[in-house]
Amino acid sequence: MTRRRIGSSFGVLQPVRLRLRLESRDLKGTSRRRQCVDRRDFLATAATPLLFGLAPALARAGGGTPLALVTADLESAIVAIDLSTGRVHRRLATTPGPRSIESTGEGAALVAHTESGRLSVVEARTLNVFPVGGAFGEPRYAAIEPSGRLAYVTDSGRQELVVVDLRARRAIARTKLGGPARHLGLDRAGRRLWVALGSKAPAIAIVDLHEPERPRVVGTFRPPFLAHDVGFTPGGRRVWVTSGDRGRIAIYDAGTGRLVRTIDADAPPQHVTFLGDRAFVTSGDDAVLRVHALDGRLVRSASVPVGSFNVQHGWGMILTPSLEQGTLCVLSARGVPLERLSVARSSHDACFLMRR
Repeated sequence: MTRRRIGSSFGVLQPVRLRLRLESRDLKGTSRRRQCVDRRDFLATAATPLLFGLAPALARAGGGTPLALVTADLESAIVAIDLSTGRVHRRLATTPGPRSIESTGEGAALVAHTESGRLSVVEARTLNVFPVGGAFGEPRYAAIEPSGRLAYVTDSGRQELVVVDLRARRAIARTKLGGPARHLGLDRAGRRLWVALGSKAPAIAIVDLHEPERPRVVGTFRPPFLAHDVGFTPGGRRVWVTSGDRGRIAIYDAGTGRLVRTIDADAPPQHVTFLGDRAFVTSGDDAVLRVHALDGRLVRSASVPVGSFNVQHGWGMILTPSLEQGTLCVLSARGVPLERLSVARSSHDACFLMRR
């Protein structure tokens, strides 16, 4: 397969063939060296369709163009990749330093510009970028409630949770959290948030959202390590809390807050997302993505580029961008690597968006 580089304008992304890593052993000592395999061997091993063969069907089913939006923080841009072709659909100029990005799947995506203290919204239909009104300190990460109208954004500089009306594009409420809030997890019903109070958080805040525009802190607790990321399982019964200081993950009962079990993980910090009955955990420093059953059992592991910290799901696929390599790695719902694309000098975060 020929390699093509992406420049500062539209172009074809550079596919890189990946070695499929299906063994379920502990990959703590996995080499960071990139390894490749012929695509025919890949197809013989995995029954999952290739990304660019699967995405057109998704586009037809969804009635639009399936996009991956990737933040290029060093280039003040968001790269919109058409998943049906593997081509750059558009490069969106933004306020400097776009870092995290979160999407409703349709309608809009919210971008945090942490260093400049700003938020922006990408409109799905036009891909225009609009500023969000309000004063922010260091906006970090967002969770979007099920209707897609409200986003909950952590502001570590002000130690607040900010409610953003995505349609009006402005902040409408704030709640003090008592710590430099970062990663957060929202249950499927949109009724409860867990927020890690720091990158290496000694405490997690529990926030009640029964009044969506008036979040209320109802408690805090200390996990068995310094926490980093937080995520609710699809059914909402469990909450996974990853570590910022060691190779462990804690699994909690969402209803009672009881610690159910802890499991081994790779180098901290780890990040987690869920798709179907699987949890996907990345370790950017160890260049590994682990796939777990929802009870914590390890199903398989796969190699990903070094610096693949953040991880998101959507449209039956998993995305993990590399902060160090500037790549976007796409995996199937089984955790099988499908494509690795060169996107920018540094790719901090990514999300899915269906453009209609």
